[in-house]
Amino acid sequence: GPVAETFRVIQGAMTEENVRSTRGIFQFELSGDGGGTWYIDLKTTGGSAGFGKPPVKADVVLSMSSADFVKMFT
Repeated sequence: GPVAETFRVIQGAMTEENVRSTRGIFQFELSGDGGGTWYIDLKTTGGSAGFGKPPVKADVVLSMSSADFVKMFT
């Protein structure tokens, strides 16, 4: 779905420079289609993004609809 595709694109676009400059872990609590817990890790070496809880405690937790999440990133 659109949420999974958005996270796939984010994962593919991640660079070590993004990780060095951001140094944060973002957790998304999404409601609606494709919802659930998702994360973007821009703190751990290499970075990562995907479904589930982040590998370490999130610095920021955002709650929104999956539709708003997709709009925010497109």
